[in-house]
Formats: sequence, C-alpha cells, structure tokens
Amino acid sequence: MSAAAGTTTALRVAGRTVAHCVTRPELAADHSPRPYLHPVTTLAGRAVTEVLPEDHVHHLGVSVAVPDVDGRNFWGGRTFVRGRGSVELDNHGVQRHDGFKLCDPDGFVEELSWTAGGERLLAEHRTVAAVALTGTAWALDLTFSVANVSGRDLSIGSPATNGRPGAAYGGFFWRAPKEPAAPEVFGPAADGEEAVHGARADWVAMAGDGWTLVFAGATAPTRRDPWFVRAAEYPGVGSSLAYEERLAVPAGETFVRRVVTVVADGRLDRDAAAALVRKAVAL
Repeated sequence: MSAAAGTTTALRVAGRTVAHCVTRPELAADHSPRPYLHPVTTLAGRAVTEVLPEDHVHHLGVSVAVPDVDGRNFWGGRTFVRGRGSVELDNHGVQRHDGFKLCDPDGFVEELSWTAGGERLLAEHRTVAAVALTGTAWALDLTFSVANVSGRDLSIGSPATNGRPGAAYGGFFWRAPKEPAAPEVFGPAADGEEAVHGARADWVAMAGDGWTLVFAGATAPTRRDPWFVRAAEYPGVGSSLAYEERLAVPAGETFVRRVVTVVADGRLDRDAAAALVRKAVAL
C-alpha cells in the first residue's frame, strides 16, 4: 500500500468513473492528513490531479486545506511564522473522516473532524457531487460548511496574513499535474498568472495538455474570496479564505464556501469556459 493509500469511494458520470475520494489516507503527520480526491479525470480519462509531488509533497489532489487555524497547520509542510519565515513546527492537524451521511455513485455527503493536539477544533459537513455537462465536460461541485466546536473564538490565517506577501493559500485547493510546459491561466477579462492571482473574479481557468479546469465561486461569500493561482512554479488553483486579513470564526459559528469546477477535455477558450461555468453553476 502506497503512502497515500486509504479507504476510497468512487464518483461516476455517465457510467464513467471520474474521481476517487481517499477518505482515510495513510500519511505522515507533517502532511496534515486529510481526505482528498485523486485521481480526478476528464471524461476521456486524462488525469487532472496530482498527489505527493516532489515540489510540494503535502499537496493532495483536490482537498480543503488551511495552513493556520489558530496556529495549527492543516495544510502540511512548514509553517510561515512572522519574523522567522518558513519553519518546521510540530503543529500539524488532522481532518478525520467521521463517516458518510450519503454515498451515491454521483456524490456523497461527508462528516469530518478537524483535530490538533488532541483537541477537536472544527466540525465540517462536506458535500461533493459529480454533474454531467456535455459529452466532453463534467463538473465537480464541492461545498464545505465548517463549524467552530472548540468552545472558544478561533481565526484562520495564511502565510500572507502572517507576513509573506502573495502567499494567501488556504481553503479549497486543486493541485493539477505538472507537465513539461506550464499551463495557461485566464479569467473572464484577464490572462496570465500575474493577472489572475489575487483577483476577485467569478471564475478562473487553467488549461494544460489536452485538458481545461474552470473554477467558479458558486456563492456570494465564495466569490468575494480572491483566487490563489500558481502556474510557472507548479500548477495549482485555490480560493483564499484569508487573503488580506484573518478570517474570524467565533465560538459556535459556521462558515460555508462552494466551488464548482468544470473538468473538460481539450483546451477551452474564454467563451467556451464561461458558457460551461454558467451551465455548471445553474444546475
């Protein structure tokens, strides 16, 4: 069994398996073990996720990962500390799969506990659905509802809010496969990594060798979160929970985000990406 192996469940669209959810991965503690989706594929079978890549071994396909929950690391790897930089700390948390409320071929509803240092900090209710769009495209609809069950006020941060400009990762995150050429990235009115990274836009697209991913915030709070985009260093797209300031999560309160991702064969242009996103979010 590989380092990332664990209990899995499959998602299917039009009779084809398009994703596997690894619910209980066997991972080192400093990877911040958590459920993730991998492999995710296009309808033609091309893989569009990667796990345990050499450049960032804690990247796990499609997951919800947060580098700073009140000082606890649910992202994996080193922690950025103001005045010290990226340091290795024994502060990693675990997202434990508590069970499925529903598990069908085209989706599931999952309950999770975010624990660190023996303490349950957050309880998450996650809904994932695979939706058919066309003969060459489908959509992954992922909603996470996270409640503060610690009994005290918490806040969510990122390396950016801790002093590292431009590194506001944390939240929904999709690690795509690294290819010989960097993928193309674009938004509704912008082209290139520099233009789309940090932008608040309805959607952002990443196009690689024979595939395109189009990410859309499907609720108003999600659309207010800027996009975190990497292409030249490695291919990854996320939605930033803590871009300019920490996200406060008072005791007993819940925050919710929903990201819909179009998974398409071939390279989509801007008009085709926008049309598929509109269809996916409306379903």
